[in-house]
Amino acid sequence: MGFEVSDIEDMCKDAIPRSGQQISMVRIRKVNKGVSGDRSNSYCKTNQTSHDCGRNQITHEVAETRQRDPTLVVASNDLNPEDYTVYLKTWGCSHNNSDSEYMAGLLAKHGFNISWRYDDAQVVVLNSCTVKGPSEQHFKNEIDRALKGKKHVVLAGCVVQSDRSYRSVASVIGVQQIDKIVEVVEETIKGHKVSFMSAKRHGKRSPGAELALPKIRKNELIEIVPISTGCLNNCTYCKTKHARGQLASYSIDSIVSRIRNVCEYDKVVEIWLTSEDLGAWGIDLGHTIPELLNSIVNVLPKKCMLRLGMSNPPYMLDHLDEISRILSHPNVYEFLHIPVQSGSDSVLLEMKREYSISDFQKICDFMLARHPNITIATDIICGYPTETDEDFKLTYELVNKYKFPVLFINQFYPRPGTVAAKLKRIPTHIVKARTRQLNELFLSYTNIHKSVLGTTQTVLVTDIAHDKVKFLAHNKFYQQVLIDPGQPNIMGQWVNVKIVSFGKFSMVAQIVYSSTFSQILFTIIIFTCYILFYLK
Repeated sequence: MGFEVSDIEDMCKDAIPRSGQQISMVRIRKVNKGVSGDRSNSYCKTNQTSHDCGRNQITHEVAETRQRDPTLVVASNDLNPEDYTVYLKTWGCSHNNSDSEYMAGLLAKHGFNISWRYDDAQVVVLNSCTVKGPSEQHFKNEIDRALKGKKHVVLAGCVVQSDRSYRSVASVIGVQQIDKIVEVVEETIKGHKVSFMSAKRHGKRSPGAELALPKIRKNELIEIVPISTGCLNNCTYCKTKHARGQLASYSIDSIVSRIRNVCEYDKVVEIWLTSEDLGAWGIDLGHTIPELLNSIVNVLPKKCMLRLGMSNPPYMLDHLDEISRILSHPNVYEFLHIPVQSGSDSVLLEMKREYSISDFQKICDFMLARHPNITIATDIICGYPTETDEDFKLTYELVNKYKFPVLFINQFYPRPGTVAAKLKRIPTHIVKARTRQLNELFLSYTNIHKSVLGTTQTVLVTDIAHDKVKFLAHNKFYQQVLIDPGQPNIMGQWVNVKIVSFGKFSMVAQIVYSSTFSQILFTIIIFTCYILFYLK
């Protein structure tokens, strides 16, 4: 599957782990501040059925916790959320980021403080990714750091969903239960080690928590909308399927309602659709992805842009004409993320990817013919156990042919419990050499050419660039445009810019003002000068 690194350090920081009693939460009532509901406790011990345990049982567990660790300060049943600050850290894809934003929103609504600084927090929520080994190792390092720092720790995400051993380390919450984060954090603060894990909601397969929940966004201008969870594939190297499970799609109405509301009432100007496989959306409901996309563009206001998420090739092949029409819509970025993983049919067969290289090329050729400036992103795994020198050569030639403007190059990492983890690995020095060759190829070409110099483009400004100085914007083809500082506040706005320079990954531009705007701006400046002069 595709991989987008996104560290929501801007969202929350560490939390304090406790050595208290481990409890499996079977059912919990909603207790949000300002929301009606019974505040009586209904946590139940492991293997019990869904019924209320009562306050006296929790009090008994707290007493046991104090006896084991007398230095532990355990909050009373009447803990005040405003006394606690929560920090969240997130690894992985945009789906994980959306989960963290929802959890932060729910905690804030209940009264907890959300901080971007680890040192400010007493509670740490760590949302993990299981795609690659290094990500899980970083996750483990953060757990150790938080535990040593005497933080209250809650673990979330795909790693803990697919690996039961983490339940003995700290409190855990499953990917299907993120809307229970308030209860999990509260019980963790009280000294309990809580486990709230299930592959189902209300006894049946579900895409997850409701989309209408509150959020604290990493970027207030960008709304990440999960449209489904899980997938229909069984790739031999992927562990995400172990965590997210089979495909389960949200309804058209719930997705469209969420998008309509955030565009109308919030500052959102950009929508990202996310899932484990966008093209497969709706198959479980008897719908197709074009149906959803057409419904979305019908409610998008003119100020908002839509970015499609990652889709595997098989499901794109079925809807090429419809997807092309959607990409032509003025409010949709001409951008596709289609992970190919290898340029060799034999490797794809070993991976159980369920398509051929000719299928992938058909998609690229079709879209490039109709959208010459489209940005096509893809993923490559270097060093899959059965990859030969000839297989790698085919991958190299594929990249050289299409010169993908966005290329995620990943070394193969055996993930525990997967089929590929049982295969004999290629020597590390060979894997590194292939990765290096592919990376050198990627850096050798550019998809932005001299013809853009001096052109005027209309772009949407949504962020600050990595240099913390320039504005970051995108054009219709989702190419990055960096705008020189010293401009008025243009965040969240459409602006006309003139391209003055370019590099491999972006263009640099200056704002082009209309003559009417320039006259108004000049008048405001002169008027301000007069006021300042006479105030002296």
